[in-house]
Amino acid sequence: MTFEELGLNNKIQDALYYMGFEEATPIQEKAIPAILDNKDLLACAQTGTGKTAAFILPVLNELSERSSNKTRCVVIAPTRELVIQIDQQIQAFSYFAGVGTIPVYGGTSGQEFEAEKKALSHGADIVVATPGKLITHLNFKYTDFSQVEYLILDEADRMLDMGFHDDIMRIVRHMPKDRVNLLFSATMPPKIRKLSKAMLKDPVEISIAISKPSKGILQAAYLTRDEQKAKLIRKLINDKPAYNSIIIFSSTKKNVSTIVRAISNQGYDVQAVSSDLVQADREAALRKFKSKQTRVLVATDVLSRGIDVADINLVINYDVPRDAEDYVHRIGRTARADTTGVAITLVNEEDMYKFAKIEKLIEQEVIKLKVPEEMGSSPEWNPKKPGGGRGNKGRRNNHPRHKKRR
Repeated sequence: MTFEELGLNNKIQDALYYMGFEEATPIQEKAIPAILDNKDLLACAQTGTGKTAAFILPVLNELSERSSNKTRCVVIAPTRELVIQIDQQIQAFSYFAGVGTIPVYGGTSGQEFEAEKKALSHGADIVVATPGKLITHLNFKYTDFSQVEYLILDEADRMLDMGFHDDIMRIVRHMPKDRVNLLFSATMPPKIRKLSKAMLKDPVEISIAISKPSKGILQAAYLTRDEQKAKLIRKLINDKPAYNSIIIFSSTKKNVSTIVRAISNQGYDVQAVSSDLVQADREAALRKFKSKQTRVLVATDVLSRGIDVADINLVINYDVPRDAEDYVHRIGRTARADTTGVAITLVNEEDMYKFAKIEKLIEQEVIKLKVPEEMGSSPEWNPKKPGGGRGNKGRRNNHPRHKKRR
């Protein structure tokens, strides 16, 4: 289905034309008509399916039909990176629509705080914010959400995982009861169902490609020992000179520094992004990566859902993510918009059980590779549960506390 068939007005159609958007994705095809019909929405869609356009385009369509000096739409997202990404997309889509937007997130300067304060008190058509920073402004009691027509929660599952439930409900209490609520989540655990019951009114439910990697991603796992990982990463990068856009994900900030030190003398630019960096430095690193000045970006999971960069060739997981869902989001940085890409995960003995759970989640067995012979031997694939065995059966009887006394 084309965007023209979806009934969007000419201002939005013109922006889509100049951006090269023609065919709607499945989430856009299902969500846009429901939102245009002022229905509450509960949508489950993973990163890379076009969900930002799915909720922004119909909202812009309605806001552009009439002007106002009040805030009419609030979008809540879990991270600064995702807030910036959504704000940039809104600016592009609204180029001919005359709709203004302001991003609100932590780590900004006093001057930016004053700009946020002015927009929140005097009105900006769309406010895109992290929960914590928005709560800071609400505490000062100048924020005017009395005319909000749309409340959008993006990556709602992630926000609940980060402990933002109470902040979200507090923000909701500042909104008019008569509004459209749009809740987007990559997964649909019970806590999302509970949140939707508290917020949504008779919602339209949409589920698109839950927790499945793109078919365009070639996945592989190297069975490694920790001391082999740095050498293996150097070889993977050096063996692929045509790959000019590579992301390496780590579960810890400490390992980000370790990886950067291990590969920074290989003759190409390497940048690190973690919560240790101030926001200005993080944004500068992302700009260099997007413009292909930086070949390799090393990051924590702060970027797994919050970066929108075209043509990423390779994603390397330095370690197996703690959460199986995070694996889908990490490797989803490549093979976007029907392109192809490669995702490689380094799996040590301790992480084999977690990786087996990921394979169960994605309903796919990932090919297992051994490290090159010159690096030594690889551990054998044996995804036993931590603590011994493949489960708990028999463990009780073997514990010293349960042995019969003689």
